[in-house]
Amino acid sequence: MIVGAVILCGGESRRMGQPKAWLPFGPERMLQRVVRLVSTVTGPIVVVAAPGQELPALPAAVVVARDPLRGRGPLQGLAAGLAALPDEVELAYATATDVPFLQPAWIDRLVALIGDHDLAIPRCDGFLHPLAALYRRASVLPACESLLRSGRLRPAFLIDVLRARIVAADELRCEDPELLTLRNLNTPEDYQAAYHGRP
Repeated sequence: MIVGAVILCGGESRRMGQPKAWLPFGPERMLQRVVRLVSTVTGPIVVVAAPGQELPALPAAVVVARDPLRGRGPLQGLAAGLAALPDEVELAYATATDVPFLQPAWIDRLVALIGDHDLAIPRCDGFLHPLAALYRRASVLPACESLLRSGRLRPAFLIDVLRARIVAADELRCEDPELLTLRNLNTPEDYQAAYHGRP
C-alpha cells in the first residue's frame, strides 16, 4: 500500500504576520522541516500553495500544487493535493505546514487504524483534526469536490458523507504521548515558545 502526504501551506498567516512556510526552525524553514518529517514514513508528497506563493527550496521529488481559487480554505487545498498525487497512492496523510513537532509514528498509527474506512480522523477534547488525518484518495477526492460544489467548505463535513474512523486521542498517545503532532503555531508567541523549546 502506497501512502502519500498532502501539506497545506496556502493560508494567509494573518495572526502570525508572516508566511509560516518560511519561518526558521533550527537549520530549516518550517515547511522544509514538515516535508522532511512526513517523508520518513510516506512516499509521494504534494505541497499545496496559494497562487503565486513563493516557497523555500524543497526536494526535487516534492510536487507543488496550486490552489485553483483563493479563500476556499483547507477543503479546497486537500482536494488539490489529493488530485496531484499519483494514481497509485491509496492513502494520504494531510497536514498543515505549522506543525514542527509532528511525529511520523502518528501517521503509521493512522494507517494501522483506518481499516476499510475512508478516513481516520483524530478527535481530541471534542475537536476533530482534519489536518492531522489520513484519507483514502479514491473516495475522499470526489467527496471533496462534491462538497466544494455545494459550498460546504469545512473538511469536517467529510465525516457526514464518508465512512469515518474517529480516532480518540488515547489511541495515539502510544506514539505521541503529549499529542505534539496537534501543536500548530498560529501567533509569534506560539512560534517563539516552540522555537525555544517551551511547551
